Amino acid sequence: MDNGSGIWKSLAPYKDIIVFVVAMLAANYFWKFTFTGDESGTEVMWLGIDVTAPFALMARHIASVSAWVIELFRDTVRYIEPYTLRFDTGTGVKIVWGCTGLKQSFIWLVIMLASAGSWLRKLWFIPLGWLCIYVFNLLRIIIVAFIIEFHPELFELLHSYIFKYMFYFMLFMLWVGWTERWGRDPKDGNSGSRATATAQTGSED
Repeated sequence: MDNGSGIWKSLAPYKDIIVFVVAMLAANYFWKFTFTGDESGTEVMWLGIDVTAPFALMARHIASVSAWVIELFRDTVRYIEPYTLRFDTGTGVKIVWGCTGLKQSFIWLVIMLASAGSWLRKLWFIPLGWLCIYVFNLLRIIIVAFIIEFHPELFELLHSYIFKYMFYFMLFMLWVGWTERWGRDPKDGNSGSRATATAQTGSED
């Protein structure tokens, strides 16, 4: 019993980060094993139920907005409804269901529901996170499209690695902002995060 208590006490300063990692992994694997769809399209099933509609709507929206933004800088892109951007060079980008940002929005929701903090503040911070996810996802697609117009060989590196991990880093930084500042109880003052406060309490015992 003492050993078990000692382990939990030693982990106390890392409680917040442990919750973040567990929530993110749980949400990711829940999505992975319950949502299925054609990786090259927008048809999506959840536990055998057709949930294509919101994914198709978001994919169409992102494709049209991305094309509009790119057209502000270049006249070499064409928007081919509903989901494709095509450049004069012959390269193109098709927005599929995995490019909608809905998965990351779900993961963010789970992370925030699992995290400590004021539920009243979560009512505005969760939507703020969704807005950041939307903007980042849009910029990601626009930047990738700009680059692959002349360098299509870089698509896999940009899409599957660089921007993928940047996406999750952004979620982490949003969560850090919540844990370190906006999610703190006002009575904690400005003396540091809950993790720091927990560590100090542990050292005083």
